[in-house]
Amino acid sequence: MPLPAGSFNLAWHCLGRQAQMRGGKIALIIADSPDALRSWTYAELDAKVRRLAGGFLASGLKKGDRVMIRAANDVEAVIAIFATAAIGCVAQPASLMLTAEEALAVAADSGASAIVLGDAEPAERALFGHMRVFDGADVARLAQEGPPAEYAETAPDDPVYLVYTSGSTAEPKGVLHGHRVVIGREPMADGWLGLDEDDVVLHAGNINWTYTLGVGVLDPFARGATGALYAGPRDPAIWPRLIEATGATIFAAVPSVYRQLLKYGDPSPQRLGRLRHGVTAGEALPPDLLTHWREASGTWLYEALGMSEISTYISSRPGEAIRPGSPGRPQRGRRVAALAVEGGTDPLPPGEVGLLAVHRSDPGLMLGYWNRPEEEAAAYRGEWFLGGDLAEFDADGYVWHRGRNNDIMNAFGYRVSPLEVEKVLATHPDVADVAVTERKVSEDVSVIAAFVVPKPETAPAEAALLAHCAAHLAVYKRPRKIVFVNEIAHTPNGKVSRRLLPQIS
Repeated sequence: MPLPAGSFNLAWHCLGRQAQMRGGKIALIIADSPDALRSWTYAELDAKVRRLAGGFLASGLKKGDRVMIRAANDVEAVIAIFATAAIGCVAQPASLMLTAEEALAVAADSGASAIVLGDAEPAERALFGHMRVFDGADVARLAQEGPPAEYAETAPDDPVYLVYTSGSTAEPKGVLHGHRVVIGREPMADGWLGLDEDDVVLHAGNINWTYTLGVGVLDPFARGATGALYAGPRDPAIWPRLIEATGATIFAAVPSVYRQLLKYGDPSPQRLGRLRHGVTAGEALPPDLLTHWREASGTWLYEALGMSEISTYISSRPGEAIRPGSPGRPQRGRRVAALAVEGGTDPLPPGEVGLLAVHRSDPGLMLGYWNRPEEEAAAYRGEWFLGGDLAEFDADGYVWHRGRNNDIMNAFGYRVSPLEVEKVLATHPDVADVAVTERKVSEDVSVIAAFVVPKPETAPAEAALLAHCAAHLAVYKRPRKIVFVNEIAHTPNGKVSRRLLPQIS
């Protein structure tokens, strides 16, 4: 995948360029409900982004500054991300599910100098008073009245956005991507989404998540298509109505959303309007869910495997046979291999399990981890990036996932480090020792479980420990079950032996 020569700006590629070619076409739909849709053309978004970018510059922001964007699924979040990119600053999307404590911690780690808070309460705004604060009203005003800025002449390798994800330590780490990432995403358009300019892509997630930012916004804009996001209350029964109302031809979600939709939403072909197919990532797609969705909706689900560092790079695709249980094959143009766990840089032959690796030359690969040189170095082996997934290739190039080579947990599509959860529980005065891991509660549903050794002469209640977690952790990081044990097994070198933790019922 060759990179463009000279300057390249992600925001210009997605909006400025499209405004010149197809300014009157609908670029973005925000659905407050199936009966309340708002939309903007490429020309309208381009104008809002450039005016907001001018307002950011007038406030003192300069190239390379990090701007945290902690806002709901709405046009303000979209234009804030693109305005930040337009002037060469670095957008830092942050989930509203994070506690204020967690958000302050990642802002401190990144050195963010400004924050977009959406509809922030005065108390929350005061917490970030050491930074330039733009609330929803500020963004709306600047997008209407700000002095229009030109798109900055950034380079493909200049940083454009920074997302935080769990890693091998107790603190989330920043994954830094360059403007080139939108070029690195091009293999997904054909090799997973089947996306062209006539499509409408409705994404079920929140824009702070790279899955949503990429598939719901970046990819449609780069192809001159239409992206659609939902801004209303979460209700699984509403998705068929939203699919029909927005005219969605592609629906994107995690497998659990499709499972809920089947249970509560009646996704029959008559209710899905123009939908051509669905795509899924974030969690493994169970074969039975694929079958049931096909039977109910008459459409296929195309799965992908990826991570924040590279987004998706292996996928099933329209026009090719799906092998249930496999996320598909490497997308065309990518160099992907399985490397021996114990070392070496030679790809393993089909049928042998190894660590999935992506070649360093892939433009979709991150620039690196933010201020984490040791972790960054550990993620590479020669010219290969290792993400920690174990897999094998079959003779036809299909990938079969065989789990993780580390302790990272998957909570509804979000990566969560057990160390981060353990760190919080260890601060409770009644906890002597703690270990956290993922445990299956059904064939395709896993939860975070915490195994706690109480301090002598204490008897902490499960509810009290769960409340302690709720005060310090985002919803998706919180344990769903506390199990009290007498001791926690450790390896000879003192590490928690998670495989020896008991099962739960």
